[in-house]
Amino acid sequence: MGPARGAGQAPTAAEGVAVLGLGRFGGQVAASLLRLGHEVLGVDEDPKLVQQWSDRLTHVAQADTTDNEALRQLGVPDFGRAVVGIGTDIEASVLTVLALTEVGVQEIWAKAISTKHGKILSAVGAQHVIYPEAAMGDRVAHLITSRMLDFIEFDDGFAIAKIRAPEDMAGRNLADIGLRTRWGVTVVGVKTPGREFDYAQASTVIPAGSVLIVAGTTEQVQEFAATT
Repeated sequence: MGPARGAGQAPTAAEGVAVLGLGRFGGQVAASLLRLGHEVLGVDEDPKLVQQWSDRLTHVAQADTTDNEALRQLGVPDFGRAVVGIGTDIEASVLTVLALTEVGVQEIWAKAISTKHGKILSAVGAQHVIYPEAAMGDRVAHLITSRMLDFIEFDDGFAIAKIRAPEDMAGRNLADIGLRTRWGVTVVGVKTPGREFDYAQASTVIPAGSVLIVAGTTEQVQEFAATT
């Protein structure tokens, strides 16, 4: 096990997240957490990946993520939140989640490459199982088959989408348009090129060429998007 790299005190559980496995998925999560202002401890067994991330993460270490004692020495239990980005090595993925559970990490997100893999991860202690390939495929399918600019669907059938405002809405306010009454969707915000994002109110006037952020059930969002 190599020493953690980077100066300064290790992040606390309240502010930091441990990312175990710095491959494509784990690396994307770590980079996003950094952009959001969180401190990240990155851990991987591959020295090349550790070196690759040593200049980007404040704290990065080479270690066996399935080793309870290694995780304790790195202070992983102090975080309370961890992401397991290991996917293709199912045994290492499962044993890493088990090790995190055993050292007392309270919240564990883990990547799964199949439904069976996900069930095992849940059984050994992962509170959140992520199927990145499936989620991305579903998202792309929605974007291909509609005029939505972006689409996110949640587990309970709720969705948020970014949609170009129909031309006939330009210059009208949301109260007059009545999207909630007609389509069941709620406009969360309005974004016009060159201007800041505005949270929507009933009195909000839709500028020409703007983009709407709408929320509702998946069916409602899809039906509204089909009319734009």
